[in-house]
Amino acid sequence: MPTTSSRRAAVTSPAATAPATSPAKRDRTHYLYIAVIAAVLLGIAVGFAAPDFAKELKPLGTGFVNLIKMMISPIIFCTIVLGVGSVRKAAKVGKVGGLALVYFVAMSFVALAIGLVVGNLVHPGSGMHLTEAVKGVGHAQAQTASEGPVDFVLGIIPKTLVSAFTEGQVLQTLLVALLVGFALQAMGRRGEPILRGVEHIQRLVFRILAMIMWAAPVGAFGAMAAVVGETGMDALKALATIMVGFYVTCLLFVIVVLGALTRLVAKVNIFQLLKYLAREFLLILSTSSSESALPRLIAKMEHLGVSRPVVGITVPTGYSFNLDGTMIYLTMASLFIADAMDQPLSIGQQITLLLFMMIASKGAAGVTGAGLATLAGALQSHKPALVDGVGLIVGIDRFMSEARALTNFAGNAVATVLIGTWTREIDADRVRRVLAGELPFDETTLLDDPEQTGTGTEVPEQRGDGEKEHSAALA
Repeated sequence: MPTTSSRRAAVTSPAATAPATSPAKRDRTHYLYIAVIAAVLLGIAVGFAAPDFAKELKPLGTGFVNLIKMMISPIIFCTIVLGVGSVRKAAKVGKVGGLALVYFVAMSFVALAIGLVVGNLVHPGSGMHLTEAVKGVGHAQAQTASEGPVDFVLGIIPKTLVSAFTEGQVLQTLLVALLVGFALQAMGRRGEPILRGVEHIQRLVFRILAMIMWAAPVGAFGAMAAVVGETGMDALKALATIMVGFYVTCLLFVIVVLGALTRLVAKVNIFQLLKYLAREFLLILSTSSSESALPRLIAKMEHLGVSRPVVGITVPTGYSFNLDGTMIYLTMASLFIADAMDQPLSIGQQITLLLFMMIASKGAAGVTGAGLATLAGALQSHKPALVDGVGLIVGIDRFMSEARALTNFAGNAVATVLIGTWTREIDADRVRRVLAGELPFDETTLLDDPEQTGTGTEVPEQRGDGEKEHSAALA
């Protein structure tokens, strides 16, 4: 079956015969994630014991997420340039991108439909009371929402070639990387030294990311302490119905819908895939941001056996267009607010409102608060009378953000596997071996580097024509 990640197509270095890295050294990263769990529990305890002090710890979580976001643009750029630049046929990249967008739109409709069904069955907003203090919150959130689909499309174009990196816009970086990749395709053999240079830069940025990850316990402690200190238990008790309903809906969506797709299309067990990404889920849970795990998802999907072009295009694009958790959130939150304000929506109104939201939400990043701002902005544009009710869920939005970020992340991981399977850009045997634990992910470099892993051998694989040409040229 054609192609796996092109970075494994590089010539084996003589250093690959170095002694194997000791298991104890690789296992040190386990202590990191044990520390993250301990930090989350400690943050919850501090939040309840000293709420005022806990609120002051919020910059710790914000700082850690910003460190991760700092690395997203260079990682996306290197991954896409290497993937696209090493593929000789540009139509192959277009096929992956087109298929990805069709899949994203289809899954958005599925997520909206599930949210509609659950929301109409549960009626989570019944019995809530709107106060004057709550009314202004929704309007304040709407001010931070995006201006509309046209502005979103124009926003994909960066002001300069370099500003895509300095402004931290994922889709801008994606556009620039695709242009550079296609330009290197057109350059042929003359572009190969540049590709090798980008590959070295990629190793550098992933090494920096591995270093940053050791600050995860500090970030998790600050983020969790702050949200517990600000929220406490009052909002949780009052709004438990929508929270529980939302979490259960997201869980069913991942296990039933995504699980069925991975089993039928890719012959992959969804529970094995989720276990493989367990550390990324823990990172998202502690920071409430799916962006904090984006670089690691790229590295892990390549290690899993999906080709670099598929990973490089599907993952960054999915972070803006494949927001399954956000779709479910917008649906249930809208119905919750309508019921709470005694302005129930007819089925026709629900469908038109949510289709509008699906368009408005594209480009909403997986960052804390983005879903709330999208909800407020869409309600203000489509049904202003409901904006006053957004304040009802502000208290628990941080906890609902956890579920939608986790669901968005799972959806993008599954999408990468599915699109890799449909385009025959995945090594099924490697997928089986990785998920079985036979080929562990190298946490020290986040890359399959023979010099670091010291295996002395490379995994047998078949590659597509473009990768074979690139590998031969490098030789």
